[in-house]
Amino acid sequence: MRVLHTSDWHLGQHFIGKTREQEHRLFLDWLLDTIRQQHVDAVVVAGDIFDTGVPPSYARTLYNQFIVDLQQTGSGGCQLVVLGGNHDSVATLHESRSLLSCLNTHVIGAATQEPECQVVVLHDRSNRAGAVLCAVPYIRARDVMSSRAGDSGDDKQQALLTAMTTHYRTVYELAEQQAKAQNLPVIATGHLTTVGGKLSESVRDLYIGTLSAFPASAFPPADYIALGHLHRAQKVSDHEHIRYSGSPIPLSFDECSSAKQVLLVDFDGGSLSQITEVEVPQFRKLVSLKGDLETIKAGLQELAAQKSESDLEPWVEIVVDDRNWISDLQSEIETVTEELPLAVLRVRRKRQESSSGLVQEEKETLAELKVEEVFARRLKMMDLDEQTSGQLSEAFALLVAELEDDRVSGDAVPEDAVPEEDAVPESVVTRRLQEETEQ
Repeated sequence: MRVLHTSDWHLGQHFIGKTREQEHRLFLDWLLDTIRQQHVDAVVVAGDIFDTGVPPSYARTLYNQFIVDLQQTGSGGCQLVVLGGNHDSVATLHESRSLLSCLNTHVIGAATQEPECQVVVLHDRSNRAGAVLCAVPYIRARDVMSSRAGDSGDDKQQALLTAMTTHYRTVYELAEQQAKAQNLPVIATGHLTTVGGKLSESVRDLYIGTLSAFPASAFPPADYIALGHLHRAQKVSDHEHIRYSGSPIPLSFDECSSAKQVLLVDFDGGSLSQITEVEVPQFRKLVSLKGDLETIKAGLQELAAQKSESDLEPWVEIVVDDRNWISDLQSEIETVTEELPLAVLRVRRKRQESSSGLVQEEKETLAELKVEEVFARRLKMMDLDEQTSGQLSEAFALLVAELEDDRVSGDAVPEDAVPEEDAVPESVVTRRLQEETEQ
């Protein structure tokens, strides 16, 4: 039995005003070819199929066409399991679930109170049972527990950890019963941050309740655990069988130096036999150029010289580290790149911190900062003890995560009303923060 593990496609992503449609189309074509060549029996997508709860029409088209094409990759087609992620709307994923089931596709958008619905038997191309899957998607706190007034942050964290662990154990026990009867391996999934996981700029921290990371020891003893959410491919705590496949294309500039991959997972005789990392081609270069102005100019010329006619236009971030103030930095860069076959998406100055760590480079814009960074800087300006600062930071992270969950899972948000950047109304933040700190 051969399973392909992938995740975090983020179809429909707009990257600093640019669509990723070309890259995603090329990736899905490559993935179909890989599935054919490698004789894959089943594909597991561990969350974040889409980038927003209301994806653009072309993203939905890519998704649906991939599912249709997947059934033409060989005799009997290839089984597909799609798990919901924190970016996915459960309603959007489930709207076509019944129809897609006719195309050998299982969609599990959210954790359910009926755990047997999260147990999926995976079959090979000859329709023989090859593995049993614990199909666990992104778990929202409301999916597995009820909040209680007066609970402290530690109480909430422990309650959520217990609820998530119990949910995994319940689904695993049901899967194990089927697996033992047929001598099959058990695969589990998840869409979360694990303790020690390496994040990137494009990954939004998951604060489910007050839990920011799930310990590897809390996973069930499955033969393989296919994870999503972190965009850098990695093992969890050096466990060979617990893996993040990572995103197939770089979703932020700090990912541009990391190789992208999907994982081929082979099972034989009821157990895991081999894991093979298959590198995904780089369909478009994302490059971060750093240094003084002259160094950056030389880097731009070199990058342009390396581009072939068939390559997609490279996208560039420029971080200027120059002690001399350049008043017309933007026009300087535009002059250099005017005739070059590349696009500069972001130009900023390197942030220079004072000894106190609070004074930033002149003219830094609010758009360069995440909402968490703005809050952290404001917090540093207040005369608070370490415990109070920690409680406020935890409360802020919790309410932002809850508001983001509400926005992503909304069913009736017009496509053109979804903001590209996270936006949280100040009045809502203030009120919810006050409620959390008072508790």
